[in-house]
Amino acid sequence: MFKKKVTLKILLLLIACDILETALHFFFKKSALAQSNKVIVDLATAVEFLRATFTSPFLWMGLFTVAAVFIIWSTVLTKIDLSVAVPIASFSYILVPLVSIIFLHEQVTVLRWLGVLFVLAGVILVSLSSKERLEQVK
Repeated sequence: MFKKKVTLKILLLLIACDILETALHFFFKKSALAQSNKVIVDLATAVEFLRATFTSPFLWMGLFTVAAVFIIWSTVLTKIDLSVAVPIASFSYILVPLVSIIFLHEQVTVLRWLGVLFVLAGVILVSLSSKERLEQVK
């Protein structure tokens, strides 16, 4: 059974999902970086680590964003096939390295960008094959 075609509303939801997914990775990274200098050697430092982690605003923004992504993604999947939704929602493969460069000052090598391009090429091929399958069924 095939679902409806991708409408502008669904496309906008998928774009929002990609942007929020990128944001959640950023929030979790910022939360982790805040704890990177802590070394757990005993129960007291473990408790302090957990306290600091769970009071991090970045952790809570990340968790809130996970909930938002879940709601949007679930909505999208009620409207279109998974094999169609996933390829469209793959822009985070580009957004995450860009956010890492701009806001986290990470280095993204040429080899890593080539890997991203190969993943995107695979996503495009999968998308085209599912489109081809839909046309054969009609």
